[in-house]
Amino acid sequence: MKRLILFSLIFVAVTGFAIAPYLNDTDWPEYNGNGERSHYSALNQITKDNVSELKVAWTYASGGADTARNRSQMQCNPIIINGILYGVSASIQAFAVDAATGKEIWKSDLPDVAGTLSRGVTYWSDNQSKRIFFGAANWLYALDANTGRLIDSFGDHGKVNLKTGIERPGSDDFISSSTPNTIYKNLIIVGGRVAENETALLGDVRAYNTVTGKLVWTFHTIPDKGEFGYNTWLAQPARQQFGGANAWAGMAIDRKRGIVYIPTGSAAFDFWGGNRPGDNLFANCLIALDAATGRRLWHYQLVHHDIWDRDPPCPPNLVTLNINGKQVDAVVQITKQGYIFVFDRVTGKPLFPIKETAFPTDAMEGEKPSKTQPIPTLPLPFTRQTFSAKDFNSFVADRDSLEGLLKKARFGTAYIPITGDMTIFYPGTDGGAQWGGAATDQDGIMYIPAKEIPVYTTLKKKEVLSEKAVNGSKLYQLNCAACHGADKTGNHDGSYPSLVNVEKRLSREHITAILQKGKGMMPSFSHISDAEKNLIIDFLQNKNTEQKTISTNTGQVPYHNTGYNRWYDKNGYPVSQPPWGTLTAVDLNTGQRRWQVPLGEYKALTNKGIPPTGTDNYGGPLVTSSGLIFIAASRDEKIRAFDKATGKILWTATLPAAGYASASTYSVKGKQFLVIACGGGKLNTRSGDQYVAFALP
Repeated sequence: MKRLILFSLIFVAVTGFAIAPYLNDTDWPEYNGNGERSHYSALNQITKDNVSELKVAWTYASGGADTARNRSQMQCNPIIINGILYGVSASIQAFAVDAATGKEIWKSDLPDVAGTLSRGVTYWSDNQSKRIFFGAANWLYALDANTGRLIDSFGDHGKVNLKTGIERPGSDDFISSSTPNTIYKNLIIVGGRVAENETALLGDVRAYNTVTGKLVWTFHTIPDKGEFGYNTWLAQPARQQFGGANAWAGMAIDRKRGIVYIPTGSAAFDFWGGNRPGDNLFANCLIALDAATGRRLWHYQLVHHDIWDRDPPCPPNLVTLNINGKQVDAVVQITKQGYIFVFDRVTGKPLFPIKETAFPTDAMEGEKPSKTQPIPTLPLPFTRQTFSAKDFNSFVADRDSLEGLLKKARFGTAYIPITGDMTIFYPGTDGGAQWGGAATDQDGIMYIPAKEIPVYTTLKKKEVLSEKAVNGSKLYQLNCAACHGADKTGNHDGSYPSLVNVEKRLSREHITAILQKGKGMMPSFSHISDAEKNLIIDFLQNKNTEQKTISTNTGQVPYHNTGYNRWYDKNGYPVSQPPWGTLTAVDLNTGQRRWQVPLGEYKALTNKGIPPTGTDNYGGPLVTSSGLIFIAASRDEKIRAFDKATGKILWTATLPAAGYASASTYSVKGKQFLVIACGGGKLNTRSGDQYVAFALP
């Protein structure tokens, strides 16, 4: 014990970071467990032999669930440090509870959290202070870990405005740091979510001093003149014209080497890039930076000139592999397309060959797609890669009608430019892999939850409205229809809610506030004028629909897309052959798949004798040294334990609402717990506010 304490003190002196996963296997001190984002725990009290005995140990009602309309969510992966669990409520407030009992210690009451979904908080401590960093709205908050109160000496009385420094001409106000940020010594390295249209803010990665809140370094994800990558934007000055390329998905950190690994998003607008010709570095990249200075060490672009919203959806995993008998420290990035990219952590060299592969380039007027895209030869993809008529499921409704639609559509490869015809993505625009990410164990095996559901969209020509007589209907089609539908009915799976009869649910003031600040996954529309907002609200509330002459800026992008439309039949099931949701084990040492099983089920289909199909899913896995994988994520409101060697289900429990989040495990006084946030609210499932902890009797 004395040696452990001495080592801990040395670690604090060197890193300035008092909580490290290497020192205390009883905690879950960071997002996804540790800086490697491995989702791994060395705890082994819960085993394959006794997992079936797990019972609910405690529940905590965090507050704020929207049970009337089922629109609230909780995507938080809670952290646990020295017997205290820190998480985020359904109303987007940070909290602390006793990790053994679920008894509340404190909960924040921050006034400005609009436009936010949160996947958790970040902890930092030194000899003077213990802090919880929490991203909400456009703020990075610093809270006292003991009390939840704002730390007045940090930034502007406890908060830093993340919009400062990333503005550009014509940009909106929307920035939110939804994924927990990354600690290196006395720095907090921050990414953020920005809008996905042409008004997006810049996506720069920044590091702030954890004590003062002062900006220490900035990495330009859209390079300035003289910076590496500048010439990959053929329309200049790019930093004044374009936004996005933002680090929204989280990052991994090798603290020993001082390297932070950052996946970046697409350049905005996501689905047409005729105004931004070139490969567009550093959009759609995995970037390795010197964590102390922000200096680029290496990068790899995963998609050139993205016009499909195919940005990496989750943090990379850091893992040590045995490649041809040699131990190699690797960084691994999974993608929405079902690909796995594996690199040497230090040099950036691919550990398996990656082939630049030709794809179709016929596109909408003005678009110049990249002629090739990088495709890994190994590891093998964890999803199917093509969809055709033979891939409709055997019990699909209206097969003849669907086959007729397919004949007129564009489909068949991963990178088909979107046109005015129906274009099918398979896997869909949000995966394949999703933000929950993958788990890796000490043997170099990766466990990946994924979805395999076709998604379709088209591009439509914008009507140029500037200085014209317009009404709310036209403005709604321009600004809102891509998500909420041309007829206001939302989309089939409930990801984007119906606005039919919204006037009966929300006041004019409430709708105005949402347009101004955003809510949940909806960004702020602060960039449109008050006159435009009022006309849109008139349309939503079925009031004045006469035309008015106002000035409205439709921007440089001449097209808008028709939304992220998961392809379901009239009975509400995906049209593709199951499985629709999967859990896959991949051996990263060889690149070969070990097993794949369905993740989730539709009970109505199972009752008809159809084997479990898997479901759409959101959230990540947890793997333990005792050979178990725990994952909720599925729309059937279950949490399951799988045998990591075979994929066999060993335990299932029903949750109070779907667990669209990643589970955590920890130990208090020798007792191991498993905890999951049960927020629901996506995929037409009920919302909830409970955290549920399980333990052995």
